[in-house]
Amino acid sequence: QWVYNILEKKAEADRIIYENPDPCNGFVLVPDLKWNQNQLDDLYLIALIHCREVKSLRDLTAEHLPLLRNILEEGKEAVAKRFGVPGSQLRIYLHYQPSYYHLHVHFTALSYDAPGSSVERAHLLTDVIDNLALDSTYYQKRALTFALRADELLLKKFQEAGRV
Repeated sequence: QWVYNILEKKAEADRIIYENPDPCNGFVLVPDLKWNQNQLDDLYLIALIHCREVKSLRDLTAEHLPLLRNILEEGKEAVAKRFGVPGSQLRIYLHYQPSYYHLHVHFTALSYDAPGSSVERAHLLTDVIDNLALDSTYYQKRALTFALRADELLLKKFQEAGRV
């Protein structure tokens, strides 16, 4: 609900850094709650897409390339304009498994070792775009490795199913 409240401007409308209002290929860029916005060393923003049907990396196909390219290019421009941080100093990625199932893209300062920015969980947006350009259904077919903490419910479900 938090995501939908932001997208509908019912909450945090004053925190929006940038918005492309297109219902299919648009998004809202907002500061992540982990970032206090006092310094750029730990810059952390989230791009939330307007389309509600795309839940995670697994749902993406080549049809979403215009959306993903908008997030990459417009997001970098917005960060450079607002914070003076060039795109070359950003890590832009998606999580798999995500912490919530509404597609969102993380923008963090390259110098910041953000939680979940490691290889087991983060998929660089540029790589996602390249993979989908090569194969429209890449993320429906690809085995994706991801780490789970010992206390996560998903790990327990895998254990119960005899998959771990």
